[in-house]
Amino acid sequence: MESETTPAPPGERAYEHLVREAVAAPFEGWDFSWLTGRTAGEELTWDYSGLARAAIAGATRVLDIDTGDGALLADLGDLPDAIATEPHPPNVPIAKARLAPLGVEVRPGTGAALPVADGDVDLALNRHGMLHAEEIARVLRAGGTLLTQQVGSRNDTAFNDALGVPRPAGHDEHTLTTAVSALEAAGLVVEMAREEFPATRYLDIGAVVYQLTAVPWQVPGFDVERFDERLREIDATIRASGGFTVTSHRFLIRARRR
Repeated sequence: MESETTPAPPGERAYEHLVREAVAAPFEGWDFSWLTGRTAGEELTWDYSGLARAAIAGATRVLDIDTGDGALLADLGDLPDAIATEPHPPNVPIAKARLAPLGVEVRPGTGAALPVADGDVDLALNRHGMLHAEEIARVLRAGGTLLTQQVGSRNDTAFNDALGVPRPAGHDEHTLTTAVSALEAAGLVVEMAREEFPATRYLDIGAVVYQLTAVPWQVPGFDVERFDERLREIDATIRASGGFTVTSHRFLIRARRR
């Protein structure tokens, strides 16, 4: 009987192997589990899921904006009457399959034009989705709550710098300050506002390629052949220092409609 061979750790595999593996890796919904063990990151000091569960406990009708594959909402436990919206068509059937058994109605639609009636919900959840203050104010009942964790516009710009391409447009447009101002202008009272910049270390070049393929807006037109030279430089950095460090940008807001 032949003995099984344990694959070499990512850091010991050739650049070409790691890149091919990342390009071929599946990506469905909003599931980044392929990166498990290939990144090491700092944790945020807040717990969005815990805050969401606490908010749900006092809600009667919930809206989850940009639900993705529905996994986060499904993991929040017992839900009251709930709606989930999702703008990315391939995610809609995935979210429906996961959320329909829980009694959640999934509706296609964007955060800029929510498919929800005026004043229809008393809790709006939004984790990493589009944040349109006037739309949120429109769908919330008087006294209703918004809880959102956002990816700020200064997110992961080390990728752009390392690949020699411009940072995403609007580098300073989506921050805690600008979001709070927009929500207050729309008639919401901000009760909690926090912003942090945690670091993530990518432990092999495959993890970098997977991330940039899954999040194409970070480096528009990303292609491993186009960026071969720069990716090899990142690979060399990882092999020499143990990782490639990228700074994320997150902010948290809880606000209430007057």
